[in-house]
Amino acid sequence: MILGSFFRAIAQIGDRRFRRVLWIGIALTFALLVAAYAGLLWIIEITVGPDGYFDVLGRVEWLNDLLSVSSFLFMLVLSVFLMVPVASAITSMFLEEVAEAVEDRHYPTLPQVAPIPFFEALRDTLNFLGVLIGANLLAFVLYALFPPAALFIFWGLNGFLLGREYFQLAAMRRVGRAGAKNLRKRHGLTIWAAGTLMAMPLSIPLVNLFIPILGAATFTHIFHGLKDR
Repeated sequence: MILGSFFRAIAQIGDRRFRRVLWIGIALTFALLVAAYAGLLWIIEITVGPDGYFDVLGRVEWLNDLLSVSSFLFMLVLSVFLMVPVASAITSMFLEEVAEAVEDRHYPTLPQVAPIPFFEALRDTLNFLGVLIGANLLAFVLYALFPPAALFIFWGLNGFLLGREYFQLAAMRRVGRAGAKNLRKRHGLTIWAAGTLMAMPLSIPLVNLFIPILGAATFTHIFHGLKDR
């Protein structure tokens, strides 16, 4: 069921609504990363000063340049690990459109559902964003302690988080938040396995940008496969 749902999601990747959500997610994620880097440079500026002056060390002309270059490299490395989790969280606010596109094509006899209120979707997105970033930052400790297992830790962690969020999104449109939670508890291993399938391509540049869209579509199919069991 998991692979079948995934391939059905891939087959619909050219849908106009899929592309719209993809570009919105990429644009907002890029804007957030640029804003974060600008904030880091501002902190360096007020700490060191424009002329490389630092109260404790005295005047060190090259310190400002060194910190600026280091901050750029730091943000570059950090973005490699956080780009997709952040994109997933931001895009989740718009993924109801993806679920609707899937249901229009594959489940046309279903009744229409009321859209999730914007501020409720925004709250869920911010919560998901905080959990994703916090969990992935903490995972750096595990990566350092167990380097050979780093990739598997990344897959398992993000698979659990993505599976939980995307299934919740797909399910609560039809059965409400409480009903979605109950279904998630009953089928936790299946959802985690499907989430891990979503997390594995996160390691592949460019391909990983499509994962939030494919995840929402895949879990919409999975929800409809599990709801009557």
